[in-house]
Amino acid sequence: MRKIVTLALIGSSLALVACNTVRGAANDLNSAANCTENTINGGRC
Repeated sequence: MRKIVTLALIGSSLALVACNTVRGAANDLNSAANCTENTINGGRC
């Protein structure tokens, strides 16, 4: 039983870390896209 609980905690921790990483990558891509669009339209980043 103890091993199952340990594995569940480790698995949920890894899932939370992966979720935050993907969310951060999406924010970075969105920021780069906004910067590119502003530059094309004659603005600044």
